[in-house]
Amino acid sequence: MRLYLINPSNPLVSIVNVKESRWNRYRVWKPLGLMVLAGLTPPEWEIVIVDENLGVPDYQSMPRPDLVGITAFTSQANRAYELAGHFRSLGVPVVMGGIHATMCLNEVTQRADSVVTGEAEGIWPQVLQDARLGRLKRRYDGGLAEMNDVPLACHDLLTGGYAFGAIQTTRGCPLNCSFCSVTTFNGAKYRQRPIADVVREFKSIREKRVLVVDDNLIGTRPEHIARAKDMFRAMAKAKLRKEWIAQATINFADDEELLTLAAKAGCRGVFIGFESPSPEGLREVGKKFNLLKGRDFRASVRRIQRHKILVVGSFIIGLDVDKPGIGKHISETASQYGVDNLNVLFLTPLPGTRLWDQMTSQGRIGLDTFPEDWKYYTLTFPVAQYKHLSLDGIIEEMTSCDRDFYSISRIARRVWGNFWRYRKPLIALVGNLTYRSNLRLNCKAYADLKCYWSKSHNCLKES
Repeated sequence: MRLYLINPSNPLVSIVNVKESRWNRYRVWKPLGLMVLAGLTPPEWEIVIVDENLGVPDYQSMPRPDLVGITAFTSQANRAYELAGHFRSLGVPVVMGGIHATMCLNEVTQRADSVVTGEAEGIWPQVLQDARLGRLKRRYDGGLAEMNDVPLACHDLLTGGYAFGAIQTTRGCPLNCSFCSVTTFNGAKYRQRPIADVVREFKSIREKRVLVVDDNLIGTRPEHIARAKDMFRAMAKAKLRKEWIAQATINFADDEELLTLAAKAGCRGVFIGFESPSPEGLREVGKKFNLLKGRDFRASVRRIQRHKILVVGSFIIGLDVDKPGIGKHISETASQYGVDNLNVLFLTPLPGTRLWDQMTSQGRIGLDTFPEDWKYYTLTFPVAQYKHLSLDGIIEEMTSCDRDFYSISRIARRVWGNFWRYRKPLIALVGNLTYRSNLRLNCKAYADLKCYWSKSHNCLKES
């Protein structure tokens, strides 16, 4: 039996189009979920994992599979449907899963033979058995997986073309921000994999650098922090010789022992969601955690950096409190905080979020011809109607922010600061140049979006 597991591409996402820029290989992550499912697949299945971010293969020349599994974020849905249509036309059954399939079940059910909702680990062996016997059900509900049952991912099935490996150590997030679907999909309960499994999987990863894909690596409660410390101790003891980056909340900076252990375990960078430069913005998105204790963000960033750990700051443009000038404000705030890289995203209503429900009820979903318009839901395009910013206005704010923060002079200052503090200046340089190299591509993408937006809205008026 032959199984294809496919991660679809989205040609609009320049940062994962490796052929457009050699820098993008540093921003392409392996489809970890597919590698985990491969680890649950019985040996009688011959597995091929296809990551279209590295290039779309000639499926016609490939051997005919007996089953195709396709995962998709919302922005990948269009391509996922194309692939499903192709294989179904050949008589090959298609199973679709992932977060979009869970949040848009009715839409996906029309385009696949079977849909897996929730986390697939608990139900995947049953899906394969039913497929082998020719009795696939229309829907399987995976729910929330038992973390003890999550297998080691099959990292050997995807080699070459990646600068980073990938691993997951926890699932779930208690913060439940209004724009984020993680809590809806993975639950609010913070669930941890056994530390021994994490260490064993780290050892199986070939790449020296690894992305820890946890949405919140260390959690928020004392028992979460204690477990993170135990994991870092075990990783350091195992002498993995890996350098890794992760996502965490700003409380990562609050515990010196935690920072020391993380650095010893190989942590070289952390991605932190600041979301908004104003308390009003944080309250709007429900990120009240960042408002606790009257935090000094600059001091927090510096505490992390003193352990030779780079900080990437993430912000959102398009909140109801955001007015003209927000782009410059975010750039200046990020520079004041002293972050090494800045990642700014457009406020995007994703299915399954409170933001989606709110904007839908208010009639503020701007690009709403589905499924065609899903390809723009990448967080890198404005897709809604924003309270104080027009389409042209919000694009100008984003462009202004990026150009200001990633000017040559500011990049030079940041890299020099990393150099004399012995804080991985080469990694900082690559990160900054990667973002800067995409500014031109982003401008073209925005121009194409405005053209599309204009045509689609004119068509609606005419009809």
